[in-house]
Amino acid sequence: MGKKIKQIAIYGKGGIGKSTTTSNLSAALGEAGYRVMQFGCDPKSDSTNTLRGGTYIPTVLDTLREKTKVDAHEVVHEGFAGVYCVEAGGPAPGVGCAGRGIITAVQLFRQQRVFEELDLDIILYDVLGDVVCGGFAVPVREGIAQHVFTVSSSDFMSIYASNNLFKGISGYSKSGGALLGGVIANSINQDYSRRVVDDFVARTKTRVVEYVPRSVTVTQSELQGKTVIEAAPDSAQADVYRSLAKKIAAHEESAVPSPMDVTELREWAGEWGRRLLEIERRAGSGNAIGV
Repeated sequence: MGKKIKQIAIYGKGGIGKSTTTSNLSAALGEAGYRVMQFGCDPKSDSTNTLRGGTYIPTVLDTLREKTKVDAHEVVHEGFAGVYCVEAGGPAPGVGCAGRGIITAVQLFRQQRVFEELDLDIILYDVLGDVVCGGFAVPVREGIAQHVFTVSSSDFMSIYASNNLFKGISGYSKSGGALLGGVIANSINQDYSRRVVDDFVARTKTRVVEYVPRSVTVTQSELQGKTVIEAAPDSAQADVYRSLAKKIAAHEESAVPSPMDVTELREWAGEWGRRLLEIERRAGSGNAIGV
């Protein structure tokens, strides 16, 4: 009986920093000596770019379109710190389900027992989390991942997407789906941003795993086609990602979240909107800021 591979799905609204977070997490885990695979599940196929000097790799679906039979090793490419990089890919624009690449790629790797052959410790699935349906729900719905984490800022649409993910996890949990490990709070530079996220996780009975600040170090690194771990290893931002990596590697217990219904979420957001306006008004008048 081989070792159990820890399989983790990282979800998040498009543009929230999900792939940036996942790639730095992979790099930090690889640096720490874990055998890691990053499985890009976004049809844009750009999840693993910064692990490979900014270069794109052939996707599973593109390779399958070119040939009828594919050796899964053809679509596995090694990146920084020995991280194995895979991009599931998507259909031609405007044709078919964008989640099909995930289903096809996972089936291919399972049939050929690639995960076991590479002796992996951790697999990170980087999944588009605007919607939890179709192929994008596969890591949660079918229990491919044991643990799910969502990347969220304090912006309403990001929190709305996370709450939708919680609904999906809650629904699929009854039939053996993956459970929630927690929230990775991204772009948290202001005290009020932290308070908004803290209140959201308290309402939904989950927790924040790490607070990741917005940093120009991330932008500078990505412009070089690299993760922060590779481009700025001595930076404070790199240490934040290393802290997150330690927590993810040690994580064992996930749970079913308690999502808010639409009315409750709207009322919650409206109340925070009023509080933030008051903060801004006080700041403008020179009074002390408080929430």
